[in-house]
Amino acid sequence: MLTTLKNAFKIKDIRNKLLFTLGMLAVIRLGSQLPVPGVDRHYFSNWFAQQTGDAFSFFDAFTGGSFLNMSILALNITPYITSSIIMQLLTIAIPKLEEMQKEGEDGRKKIASITRYVTVALALIESSAMAIAFGNGGLLENFNALNVITVIAALTAGSAFLMWIGERITEKGVGNGISIVLVINIISRIPQDIAQLFERFVFGKPIAVGVVAAVAIFAVILAMVVMVIILNDGVRKIPVQYAKKVQGRKMVGGQTSSIPLKVNTSGVIPIIFASSLMQLPIVVCSFLGYNGTGFWGHILKGLNSGNWCKPGEPVYSIGLLVYIVLVIFFAYFYTSITFNPIEIAENMKKQGGFIPGIRPGKPTSEYLTKILNYIVFIGAVGLTVVCVIPFVFNGVFGAQVSFGGTSLIIIVSVVLETMKQIESQMLVRNYKGFLND
Repeated sequence: MLTTLKNAFKIKDIRNKLLFTLGMLAVIRLGSQLPVPGVDRHYFSNWFAQQTGDAFSFFDAFTGGSFLNMSILALNITPYITSSIIMQLLTIAIPKLEEMQKEGEDGRKKIASITRYVTVALALIESSAMAIAFGNGGLLENFNALNVITVIAALTAGSAFLMWIGERITEKGVGNGISIVLVINIISRIPQDIAQLFERFVFGKPIAVGVVAAVAIFAVILAMVVMVIILNDGVRKIPVQYAKKVQGRKMVGGQTSSIPLKVNTSGVIPIIFASSLMQLPIVVCSFLGYNGTGFWGHILKGLNSGNWCKPGEPVYSIGLLVYIVLVIFFAYFYTSITFNPIEIAENMKKQGGFIPGIRPGKPTSEYLTKILNYIVFIGAVGLTVVCVIPFVFNGVFGAQVSFGGTSLIIIVSVVLETMKQIESQMLVRNYKGFLND
């Protein structure tokens, strides 16, 4: 990786793209510190400390601390991520959008344009809810119409600005703009989390205990990173043979290719869906001022991941089992709407392709479905293991951090994908140089 970056900086075009990306990231971190006018910045610190659920901690990690600081980038790119997921699901449900997606580059541009409008609409709704609900509770120094409108405008503009930066990084930088913005937000919180872990388990302890604790911390993080890399790069290649046929005066076909099925076909989406569904009741009750007493109070505590795996309260770990079931379910659900074995089998049949030993048509689609179900299960189990490890260490040892399995999967996936894009750009540049010579 370091060698790739070193070689990339030697090439002027790629060096300019890297410097442009770094400049945009610096602008993002600067914007994360700029407060919204008329807001009491200490309000969120006090309110945040009173929350029992980890939904807002998860949100704050994704915004790089902008939410807790109540900066102009407090909403960050979460409206865009939500909008992208909604559009992806609607593409499956609405035939018109599905047709757009199949139109090629023009169709994708139309869908991207709709996604931008949906992003602004979601940002407007979320900022309005925050300005009115929190403003009435003490967020605003003076709760009046002008200040509410100012907060709404600032938060909506901040979210739209980050979306614009992400698209500029994709266009003029190294690519993966939105993903890189998300990753820099998550990474910005890691030093603080590592410092908290060392303060709790290393500093002030006997030398032997501190050394063992430090080695254990880095070993667990390294093991999780390695697991994520294996999970991200795992691919099952299904061989495909194309029959020879006469086209004009030439004999074409006869090539052998493969269908690459990723082990982690759905990426981090199942974790986001499962976490959002688990935390939704907690967020709603928090806004309504419900303190969580009685039977429903125990249910809410079971949904809160901060109460999982605690030796003194094992009953709340039932929520962890529900979480695992949801992750596996959403892994199968998301894969089923993004990968269609029947369509792939039909396209192979039209092009004269077949899987060796499997008849074209329905037998091929059944074979692909069988293999896919097996792969999805392995990927879902791998996702679950990576996500459960932080919950176990938090419950047993009290090692609470804002980054966990979800964050590591996002970081590793985006870094690997970005490095691949840089390498491909370097390869294309070498080909161009060879042709020019």
